[in-house]
Amino acid sequence: VTRIDATADMEIASLFGCAVTTGFGVIENNAKIKLGQSVVVFGAGGIGLNIVQAANLLSAYPIIAVDLHDNRLALAKTFGATHTINSHTTDAKAMIKEIVGGQGVDAFIDNTGQPAIIEMGYELTKPQGRVVLVGVPRKGNAVNIYSLPLHFGKTISGSHGGEAIPHEDIPRYQKLFDAGRIQLKPLITDHFMLNEINTAIQKMRSGEIAGRCLIKMDF
Repeated sequence: VTRIDATADMEIASLFGCAVTTGFGVIENNAKIKLGQSVVVFGAGGIGLNIVQAANLLSAYPIIAVDLHDNRLALAKTFGATHTINSHTTDAKAMIKEIVGGQGVDAFIDNTGQPAIIEMGYELTKPQGRVVLVGVPRKGNAVNIYSLPLHFGKTISGSHGGEAIPHEDIPRYQKLFDAGRIQLKPLITDHFMLNEINTAIQKMRSGEIAGRCLIKMDF
């Protein structure tokens, strides 16, 4: 449990439970982005949008958001994505190569847990690039990589909630929000009552919901 100010916006506070702390932590603690480094964010849901926002806060470039749904990509642009790719209608691998050039990507962050995408990210990162796995593959879904680059600086690692330390990180992020340095309100795109939970889940799965949905815990 992390104590917050009694005057804090409770809708915004709910986002600190995962989407914000994980997204920002991935950039700070896992990807360790430096100024001007390139970032691919594969999957632009609630966590992905905050990864984009944190990368933008650190002046990464380019910041490439990839998703299956145009509404999520449009939202990613408002959070700082410099390029967006709909992987349902576009060859994402070819487009990423076109954007970053032959040097490869500094950090490829996967939110999908799909082995084929993880393998693609490993291939697209530069010799000293980082592949960060936020999404988790289903049990039994193996990832196949050529391990030699790992001996010369390339890394692949899993993220556990962005390695966030809530009682330290949440006050920092709250301060940024209060100062207008980050935007969180636009993350909340839908509201549901508790008895509408199945509808909320269906709309999340279908991609109809672009950001985060909040559930009011009464009827």
